[in-house]
Amino acid sequence: MEEAIKLSLTNIQSREGGPFGAIIVKNGQIIAKANNQVLKNNDPTAHAEIVAIREACKALGTFQLDECELYTSCEPCPMCLGAIYWARPAKVYYANSRQDAAAANFDDAFIYEEINTPFESRKIPMEHLYHPQAIEAFQKWAEKNDKTLY
Repeated sequence: MEEAIKLSLTNIQSREGGPFGAIIVKNGQIIAKANNQVLKNNDPTAHAEIVAIREACKALGTFQLDECELYTSCEPCPMCLGAIYWARPAKVYYANSRQDAAAANFDDAFIYEEINTPFESRKIPMEHLYHPQAIEAFQKWAEKNDKTLY
């Protein structure tokens, strides 16, 4: 955890992004470490956890982080939480809470609220555009015998 916190502190001076750091450990060894790179990469998805997951998967040659632990300087936001569940680490440890982040003007509460809001009432409206050919991709995937499930 100290390494993740150290990354969050050094990132304040680097101007790469916000005060967030994350590391991924497997069998007691750091596999990946990352800081928030939203500003550096002009990428709103470049949160420390996401960058660390990408680096760890690359280093391990897999899309799942079995037997890994993620240490992050702050409770994961909804986007990072989704990525964490897709990556499937064994456990996540975090230091600051989402309330601590909100007090520092990193407030994700509106996203948690939006998830439970009907599509037509969301701040960014979402509309289902039914197209009969769209389901074909899922049907072909379901029929595929040599697919890798994830």
